[in-house]
Amino acid sequence: MTALATRLPGENVHIATDPYTEPFWQAAKEERLVAAKCGDCGTFRMPPTPFCPNCQSREVEWAQLSGRAVVFSFSVVHGFPGLPDITLVAAVLDLPDAPGARLVSNVVDVDPAKVEIGDEVEVVFSPIADGWKLPLFRPVA
Repeated sequence: MTALATRLPGENVHIATDPYTEPFWQAAKEERLVAAKCGDCGTFRMPPTPFCPNCQSREVEWAQLSGRAVVFSFSVVHGFPGLPDITLVAAVLDLPDAPGARLVSNVVDVDPAKVEIGDEVEVVFSPIADGWKLPLFRPVA
């Protein structure tokens, strides 16, 4: 039987926030997926940055997303330092509700051999260190 792709143990995952990323992490703590959107021209930017890459505006809005994504690229990782038996599927995900924005995350609860570019996935939030939650993705049922 093939091991399903999983997540790192939550206590092993630590994040650092700054004024540009904290709204993303606060929303994740509330189990909401959001993306930074320019308040002037509407361009999405993930990861969040101080300036819009399109118009250089500093204005930002946080758009609520559906939680759906599409696998753009991925890599299967067998083993992790200190966790030799773990299997991870690291993925770059297109966010259809935020055109042009991509998020790096993991696809979980799936046979790694069955993951394909173009797969539809949905967000699930996993507790991590310091009371935060990490957005991970699983195949759409």
